[in-house]
Amino acid sequence: MPPPPPPPSPSPSLPPHLLRHLNGRTLTTELLDPLIRSTSSSPSPSLSFSLFILLLRSALRPSHLTFPFLARAAARLSSPSLAAALHAHPLRLGLLPADLHVANSLVHAYAACAMPDRARRVFDEIPRPNLVSWNALLDGYAKCRDLHAARRVFARMPRRDVVSWSAMIDGCVKCGEHREALAVFEMMENAAAKEEGGGGVRANDVTMVSVLGACAHLGDLERGRRVHRCLRERGFTLKLRLATSLVDMYAKSGAIREALEVFRAVPVESTDVLIWNAMIGGLAVHGMGTESVEMFQEMQRSGVAPDEITYLCLLSACVHGCLMDEAWMFFRMLEAQGLRPHVEHYACLVDVLGRAGRLEEAYGVVRSMPMKPSVSVLGALLNSCHLHGWVELGEVIGRQLVQLQPDHDGRYIGLSNIYAVARRWQEAKKARKVMEERGVKKVPGFSEIDVGRGISRFIARDKTHPGSAQIYGLLNLIAMEMKMKDDDAISDYLCENC
Repeated sequence: MPPPPPPPSPSPSLPPHLLRHLNGRTLTTELLDPLIRSTSSSPSPSLSFSLFILLLRSALRPSHLTFPFLARAAARLSSPSLAAALHAHPLRLGLLPADLHVANSLVHAYAACAMPDRARRVFDEIPRPNLVSWNALLDGYAKCRDLHAARRVFARMPRRDVVSWSAMIDGCVKCGEHREALAVFEMMENAAAKEEGGGGVRANDVTMVSVLGACAHLGDLERGRRVHRCLRERGFTLKLRLATSLVDMYAKSGAIREALEVFRAVPVESTDVLIWNAMIGGLAVHGMGTESVEMFQEMQRSGVAPDEITYLCLLSACVHGCLMDEAWMFFRMLEAQGLRPHVEHYACLVDVLGRAGRLEEAYGVVRSMPMKPSVSVLGALLNSCHLHGWVELGEVIGRQLVQLQPDHDGRYIGLSNIYAVARRWQEAKKARKVMEERGVKKVPGFSEIDVGRGISRFIARDKTHPGSAQIYGLLNLIAMEMKMKDDDAISDYLCENC
């Protein structure tokens, strides 16, 4: 009887350190499982599947521990095909749906791969889902921006922990429901306060990052300050991600001094590109172009390499500060660093050149773009044409924007304004008439202001606000005082020049 064939040698596709570890050893599931586990958390999670293939080729039987590690690798790779292929193996071995650990890992993998329907199918087959099962499903719907389904799962959960609350809050933020995110956070805090002895579920770093993101988007400075105060009172360690969220919140809410205080409290050697971007971008948004450029120079001295977002923030600073030469310098630095300019970079460059009246140069940039100009690029050029009276180009761009976004009221109004600059009143009127005929409604502009403890929204000639009578009364008083001061100033000027 011939001797049995030797076991297959380790795959040459494995890296040298794994080959050395396996060389000359008898392959067993007990040997390969720890390697699959460690590689699933490594920078190269695909190695887990190389080891799994080696395990199968060696005619070994995977254990119940093998699949959760592989599911983690599939989740980190965001690979639907790997998740689906993996699912078949525990099914064939009879581990599903009885093995809760394997089932939960598959729910998580499908959720991470943006396949919530499959995650739900695996979840529904689990005889007695535990909190990990519920959290995996909730997180999947939240990550896929299916807020309606996430709300249903959250409401049905028999119990919630900090992961449940954080997933729901983060889902609201991802879906743009920032006020709902803050409302859920308030619910979490109230539920924790009601627990006897203060043993309720308290927010962690992940929760607070999402809450600060909601505050930043709403510009709710007072709420953001309360969250910051809460972090100090509860003894949170200000880790880099949390510090970055605080800088971003303060900067977007107009509190540049407080943003700088948080930023300076982080040791330079601990900073990364994200916190520098938050600070540079915050200065740019508030018209502090020179300070933004100085912050970038400081970033270079610190040894942190800029990325595409850094240059976008700098170009935005150039727009707000009318820094034309600097804009070209940063655009060229972006390319020299080997980074690829995106359409947003071109939009900023066109905007800064157009505002400065260098319309032909701006138009040249648009024509030289390697990709199709977006509405943001064309919109920046149209605004410049309107500002500087280049009607011929403005008409071409305006018509193009109407074709690209026929349901956007601003496109018709922009074209109408171009005609108005040239005093072509009939065509200006026609552009607005076409908008009405197509059923496009003009969305009224509004402003929001944080007064006291709440955000109030105002529309032009709006009288729905409960304090409208007092607001308009004060406005009339201010207008009268301004008029009186102007009249006095004019009288003084005339007397001086008599």
